[in-house]
Amino acid sequence: MQTIPPIGFGFWKVAPEDCAETLSNALDAGYRHFDFAADYGNEHALGPALSEAIASGKVKREELWITSKLWNTFHAPEHVELACRKTLGDLQLDYLDLYLIHFPIALEFVPIETRYPPEWLYDPEADNAKMHLAKVPLHATWGAMEQLVAKGLTRQIGVCNYNSGLLHDLMRYADILPSMLQIEAHPYLTNEKLIHLAKDYGLAVTAFSPLGAPSYVEIGMAGEGDGVLDEAVVKAAAAAHGKTAAQIVLRWGIQRGTAVIPKTVKPQRMAENIALNDFALSDDEMAAISGLNQNRRFNDPGVFTEAAFNTFHPIYD
Repeated sequence: MQTIPPIGFGFWKVAPEDCAETLSNALDAGYRHFDFAADYGNEHALGPALSEAIASGKVKREELWITSKLWNTFHAPEHVELACRKTLGDLQLDYLDLYLIHFPIALEFVPIETRYPPEWLYDPEADNAKMHLAKVPLHATWGAMEQLVAKGLTRQIGVCNYNSGLLHDLMRYADILPSMLQIEAHPYLTNEKLIHLAKDYGLAVTAFSPLGAPSYVEIGMAGEGDGVLDEAVVKAAAAAHGKTAAQIVLRWGIQRGTAVIPKTVKPQRMAENIALNDFALSDDEMAAISGLNQNRRFNDPGVFTEAAFNTFHPIYD
């Protein structure tokens, strides 16, 4: 089974008009692992860029690791393949390397021709618009995900934003076991027990938002004072190794055994974020950075669904 490259590149919040240049620059910087999702609303812009990069010989398809994600409105078994094929069509690919259930939240189906990506609200134009939950159990969604592997549409399948209880449950009924758990993880949210559990089950772990707050400040989900890069222990390690604070935090992530998927549109930052293999943090530095943990979750449906979508729907206690 192919192993995910530990340093990837995330495309959440990359505007469609910036996707082609960003992807090209990321490939030039050496990235081969790319993290996409239908909900990011930019896969249609990434497809031509991917196709051009492959056709020109800049990269071979087999050198790439492409992850995408099943959105909440496509959880019903009859809609899982539809969603995957839409992603493949937009990305102009024959298969994915990894397809994840984006959230353990089933929402009512919205036809692609009605609105795509459908996002969280069933009818954004309605008075008092809300999320419409669907009666679709996660085991039914997973069974349809397994069929995608059988049909060759994706090489591997996994889950995103699952907690330990859901992971225990999944491992009881899965015929094709998940290969990946993708979760928010950074020094303010170390998620040590969940990562330990996933590894005990044989799952790899990808940390999204590995630098913590930066992706969330501009959308009001974090404050300016939430920056882990300004912590004294991070700055001390950066000075000791001659690295940036971001490189220290990303190295902490891969050194603890997770893949990381930072995002930037700046070529210099791209180059810095992938240059993590020429140094190692000491045990004391690792412990000091882990000691920053506050269980501070920025991407929490129990907060943002109520604030933005008039629907209280937590998935973490």
